[in-house]
Amino acid sequence: MKFAIQVNSSPNHCNAGQTAYYFIKAALELGHEIFRVFFYHDGIYHAFKYSTPPDDEQQLTRLWSELAEQYNIDLVVCISAAQRRGLLHSDEASRKGKQDNDLASGFRISGLGQLLEATLVADRFMIFG
Repeated sequence: MKFAIQVNSSPNHCNAGQTAYYFIKAALELGHEIFRVFFYHDGIYHAFKYSTPPDDEQQLTRLWSELAEQYNIDLVVCISAAQRRGLLHSDEASRKGKQDNDLASGFRISGLGQLLEATLVADRFMIFG
């Protein structure tokens, strides 16, 4: 089965992102495909490169990056939600006169068209948060 996932909540607000992460890991281990994970609304906070939770808490940004690398998963961050919350990739930062790239490894920024495509291609679309 092919899944598309949407994550809407911040990693600090509730455990929806963590639940999505563990669902994806379990689905992959069972042989399912993850077509795309789309981070929307406050879910974009999962993609901040400089996120530094306390050492005794789960490092979700790092875990997402490792998951993307290991399984070649498309982690897409909504560009509008990202801009509203100050998350910029290098091209957008340069265009806005900023100096930093805040996007963590394995994530990419794109628009709602990527979410629409994911819902059309996947067998199941699941929203967390």
